[in-house]
Amino acid sequence: MSCGTGSAVRLPGPSIDKPNIYAFGTPYEIMFQDLLNKDPKLYEANGLLPMLDRNRRIKTAPERWHESRRVADVVITCEERCFDSVCEGTWHTLTPDLLSRRHELNRPVHIINIEIKDNHEEAKTASKAILALAERVRRPLLTQIERARDLDEEMDNILEEQQQAFAYPLLHTVAFY
Repeated sequence: MSCGTGSAVRLPGPSIDKPNIYAFGTPYEIMFQDLLNKDPKLYEANGLLPMLDRNRRIKTAPERWHESRRVADVVITCEERCFDSVCEGTWHTLTPDLLSRRHELNRPVHIINIEIKDNHEEAKTASKAILALAERVRRPLLTQIERARDLDEEMDNILEEQQQAFAYPLLHTVAFY
């Protein structure tokens, strides 16, 4: 699952002060057609049309993290701002999040941030690091009956290996559902 943490979906526009802004839940198809109608050469060249084309084949629309109540073993973010929002919620919308939820399930969730620059090229490069981390985290979950405890025991080693293999700065914390 992929989710955003802001108040809206913001995509680059014709200039830095003119982004394309869409509400969460707006179908990728509508975003794709909108940008195609506005300036197909610009949005093809900056990678937005290919990205939206890929996204619309994966799921219908972008989701907002704070509106999702799915339970996960691991959450991976790509900016410290998003990591903070997932952990603590957002002050401007008074949305509490993992560190302030009621912990009804008493189930741990590992929140990991891989700090990357927010651009198409960096995202392509960093995707290899994120995929490697996801695959490494997935192994203890697939092979062990007591999933959470085994992942907890392996997490320090996983993060150390990740840091050695890829130069991206990492943040990590554990919260509970």
